[in-house]
Amino acid sequence: PRRWAGVIAVVLGVVALNLWIGVEFYRWVRFYETVGQSIRVDRPAGVEGWLPIAALMNLKYWVLTWEVPEVHAAGMFLLVAFLGISWMLRKAFCSWLCPIGTLSELLWEGGREMFGRNFSLPRWLDLPLRSLKYVLFGLFFYAIAQMSTADLQAFMHTPYGLVADVKMLDFFRLMGRTSAIVIAVLLVMSVFVKNAWCRYLCPYGAMLGLVALVSPTRIRRTADACIDCGKCAKACPSLLPVDKLASVRSAECTNCLLCITACPSRDALQCSTARRWALPGWAVAAGVLGVFFLVVTAARIAGHWDTVIPDAVLFELIPKAGALGHP
Repeated sequence: PRRWAGVIAVVLGVVALNLWIGVEFYRWVRFYETVGQSIRVDRPAGVEGWLPIAALMNLKYWVLTWEVPEVHAAGMFLLVAFLGISWMLRKAFCSWLCPIGTLSELLWEGGREMFGRNFSLPRWLDLPLRSLKYVLFGLFFYAIAQMSTADLQAFMHTPYGLVADVKMLDFFRLMGRTSAIVIAVLLVMSVFVKNAWCRYLCPYGAMLGLVALVSPTRIRRTADACIDCGKCAKACPSLLPVDKLASVRSAECTNCLLCITACPSRDALQCSTARRWALPGWAVAAGVLGVFFLVVTAARIAGHWDTVIPDAVLFELIPKAGALGHP
């Protein structure tokens, strides 16, 4: 099998969790949109994982003031967890926890089944396109860096900031023609090119990749055990030349372990720490889930997980969220 059963279980579990969050969040929004005529459910704070810019803003505010933000703090703690995973286990969030990464993998694997292969852009085009996600992240980072702590707090308490999660939902529910065309193009491109969105445009992945550069963990190749079959490089979703490297240092590596599962030589490839402690698939899965649940549990116990907004405010803002512009 291309992946261990444990890896499949983690990925499917994360997909199921995101689907549940999506359904519950929609039901929560509908309660306020129908002025209390539909079933009331608790808001799943995990939806804030889809608000990376708000999370980065709150993280800056927390670092500078040591005060946990009152609005969308769960998104900030999720970002802390994902940064911690990236430092410990490289960009494993992208291959193990990110639902967009899972969708991307399904698309290019489906494309390979249909057309017999995936396609790679020429290096002269691939390299500048790969830089786009770093440019996008740089623009977001620069904009947030210019904001004072007062600006950050004020933004989160604007009507737009309070219902930023609902605005995100409305983007998909009330999608315009241009947005639909762009998403359709990305989906089609992902069928032919491995992880097109992740490889070229995802600023979140760019940030985690930069953190992963200082991770003590990486894929290492033992030259004496390598039989030079090239199967590891062919299996790599990030198109890295694993078969030519002593260790994979690239920010593009998501520690998905597909190169290891594809390798026919038992001792040629391994994921290991700086001290050469081998990390089998189950250990990587345990590390990813361990950091995730540790941070989430700590935030819950400390009482900083749920955003509490009065019903009167939500009944006023949510029905007109689509009309709220950026402050």
